[in-house]
Amino acid sequence: MTYQRILLKLSGEALMGQQQYGIDAERLMQYATEIKAVATQGIQVAVVIGGGNIFRGVQAEHFGLDRVQGDYMGMLATVINSMALQSALEKMDVPTRLLSGLTIQRVCEPYIRRRAVRHLEKGRVVIFGAGIGSPYFTTDSAASLRAIEIEADVVLKGTRVNGIYTADPEKDPTATRYAEITFEEVMAKNLNVMDMTAFTLCKENNLPIIVFDMNTPGNLERLIAGESLGTLVTMGGPGQTSPAGIPTPLLDPKHSGLRPLVGSQPEQA
Repeated sequence: MTYQRILLKLSGEALMGQQQYGIDAERLMQYATEIKAVATQGIQVAVVIGGGNIFRGVQAEHFGLDRVQGDYMGMLATVINSMALQSALEKMDVPTRLLSGLTIQRVCEPYIRRRAVRHLEKGRVVIFGAGIGSPYFTTDSAASLRAIEIEADVVLKGTRVNGIYTADPEKDPTATRYAEITFEEVMAKNLNVMDMTAFTLCKENNLPIIVFDMNTPGNLERLIAGESLGTLVTMGGPGQTSPAGIPTPLLDPKHSGLRPLVGSQPEQA
């Protein structure tokens, strides 16, 4: 298998399905089915899901609300989505743990890096809710940071389009898809992949990103099996990808300069 530990980033808005608001049960169960198919193969799966189907922090200013308060409301929206995904997975007998950047003891465990890694090692799907627990940071940034902290092999960004295009494919019929692109090219061409904070975190820690269509059944499993889907974003250059264009897991120390900072923390069960 190409990857042993992945961070899957899902859009909250995608959970709406054909609805205008909230959670579409069919789409939720589809995502849970996709994740189960991968987790049962022994792949360690972590998930970050947005909250745009319920509330976005940036909306607060349009309502005359405080931006910081709005961001916390958005974090709570991600917890609602995370709880829904957790319930869907457990209905399929997939063991999960929900870890939150905010302290909500009755429904979530607090986020502790070593505890998250331990859950993954035990074969549990780990869902990270409430972003990083601080305002002004998107769930894309949370996905990048958590992926670095748990030493994931790749960030898989599931969207409604099958990769990164030269222009918005929903608006420009002449737009063409990149099969592979470097971080530098994305920045030079001002392509919209993630917000700049999230993207820079991945770039600086040499953490590859794959943008793919999550709404097509079976895509996640095919991607994990090594099939070329979506768009791969890497540093480029010798040794960064395999001959097939698939990024190889990095050797220790892995992506992060954070590793020495957390080495003295006590082990969590």
